[in-house]
Amino acid sequence: MNESGDGWNRAMCVRFLRATEDEVVAECEIGPQHRQPHGIVHGGVYAGIVETVASVGAGMHAMARGLSVVGLENHTSFLHAVRGGTLRATARPLTRGRRTQVWEATISDAGGRIAATGRVRLLCIEPDVLLAGEKAGNVRE
Repeated sequence: MNESGDGWNRAMCVRFLRATEDEVVAECEIGPQHRQPHGIVHGGVYAGIVETVASVGAGMHAMARGLSVVGLENHTSFLHAVRGGTLRATARPLTRGRRTQVWEATISDAGGRIAATGRVRLLCIEPDVLLAGEKAGNVRE
């Protein structure tokens, strides 16, 4: 996963430490591209990391049934401001049904303080479903 494509994960420097269908752990070293004008990590970075780790875990679970996933909702709460260092995100499933999954993620700073939490609801889809004009089976990073 860390070697793939030029998508959002690479742009945001997200590096996966562990990824299974039961838990996903990733890290992100904070750089200038992550900060908003006040010098703290932009809330969109947290929301994107939450969606990323939840989607990876949900996708691994769905792949075993020949399916893929897309996010339906992302509720991310920002708890503590962070200016630099390494963020660590951990996501675990709360429920995995036939058509939807709900995953919860926690993002902590290098000292272990929780910076953000989030919950993502994902839809399980068949590979022939059209997403933005292309079949879902054409997964990109």
